[in-house]
Amino acid sequence: MVGERKGSIKRMKIIDKPSPNYNDRGDVKPSILLMHYTGMKTAQEALDRLTDEASEVSAHYTVDVDGTIYKHVDEDKRAWHAGAGAWRNLTNINSHSIGIEIVNKGHEFGYEAFPDVQIKAIKGLALEIMERHDILPENVLAHSDVAPDRKEDPGELFPWKELATHGIGVWPEVSVEDTVKATGIDVFQALKDFGYHADDQQKALFAFQRHFEPEVFVGGHAGEVTSRTKSRLYTLLARYS
Repeated sequence: MVGERKGSIKRMKIIDKPSPNYNDRGDVKPSILLMHYTGMKTAQEALDRLTDEASEVSAHYTVDVDGTIYKHVDEDKRAWHAGAGAWRNLTNINSHSIGIEIVNKGHEFGYEAFPDVQIKAIKGLALEIMERHDILPENVLAHSDVAPDRKEDPGELFPWKELATHGIGVWPEVSVEDTVKATGIDVFQALKDFGYHADDQQKALFAFQRHFEPEVFVGGHAGEVTSRTKSRLYTLLARYS
């Protein structure tokens, strides 16, 4: 029977809903916090899939739209959420990460903004995970960051800039000097240098923009290299390469 779990995360409702889909990390210490969206029509469908042995997928946590947090896999275990992902010099992302699934229908079934109560729960959960494992803000990533050829989540509506103000992830604060220096940047080489692995470099650009330049999706310029693309990428590369 699923019951409320008493844990160290205060003032948050955490429910144990174990998944059989995990294995040992070995000697690897998690250094990445990876954000996903569930991309399914309902939360129940997502929870059922994440806890079904036949699916062979899982995450450490799922955060519902009302802020309820479901725990599936202990943080010291290797959940199966990243697939064939890579970031910088890491290729076994599942071993190096803790995964949070965020209930949202996603681009296929009706992508929508993430409710404030859901984001509040994510903030509390993420900060505690980061503190427990000494995860750096620059290592809080999107699923699309580590798998740009095949993933879009959690997408351009996820409030990365807001989370960064709380130390969850980073955001490029661009100076005038950065803007000038970024003019001649080779964007696709810079994306590789920053950490993106992609067979299709255009998809790496999309992934970068979903995370760091969501304005282009509102303005209809997604996939175009803008001066803002260059300056934000240059700033991030200079500070966090």
